[in-house]
Amino acid sequence: MRGKSHPGSHINLEDLLADPLVQMVMQADKVDAAQIRQLCRNLSLQRSLNVEQNSAQEGEMAIFPVKTAGYRMGVGIMLLNQRGEVFVGRRIDVPDEAWQMPQGGIDEGEEPRAAALRELREEIGTDDVEVLAESRGWLRYDLPDNFVGKAWGGRWRGQQQKWFAMRFLGTDADINIATEHPEFSAWRWVSPTHLPELIVMFKRQLYLEVLQQFQDIRIA
Repeated sequence: MRGKSHPGSHINLEDLLADPLVQMVMQADKVDAAQIRQLCRNLSLQRSLNVEQNSAQEGEMAIFPVKTAGYRMGVGIMLLNQRGEVFVGRRIDVPDEAWQMPQGGIDEGEEPRAAALRELREEIGTDDVEVLAESRGWLRYDLPDNFVGKAWGGRWRGQQQKWFAMRFLGTDADINIATEHPEFSAWRWVSPTHLPELIVMFKRQLYLEVLQQFQDIRIA
């Protein structure tokens, strides 16, 4: 016999699914245990995102107005399709499942918006887009200690980026990641809420900041 639950006590999901009354309701509603488990995982992820975004709103966002020594100046693109999904590519130079949005450095004398469009052409083969918004100031991430001194020839400790939200005006057939200098080995469209779980850990906070800045964008 299971012990009685008290307000605020932890409820085990598997115990709940095994309860005869719950099973009867699931059968009546044609809902199986796998669907319930997936719903709980989605709710758990959403709570995590809400907590971290609220924390950023309380002053943890690292927005920088000007160039900072030691950081490579770059751009990032949150490319949205007509369904409001975001383009991500799997990095070709990393053996693990490392996915990211298009990004890259700014050339000498190049404007950030021009750099963003160039990066799209170089990484996905098209810049058939409409610019919807750009980030306030510059967003920054630091490399892990074991990468400092190795990445970018040891010149930079991280990147400071201007981010752009763009609407993709073309079709999936227009996207070609087999460019002259390919960055990605695969690509797909994902829900914006999945971005933080796809990116490498040291860029995760930056992605949460990008999501916060562009949270009011709507795709008509």
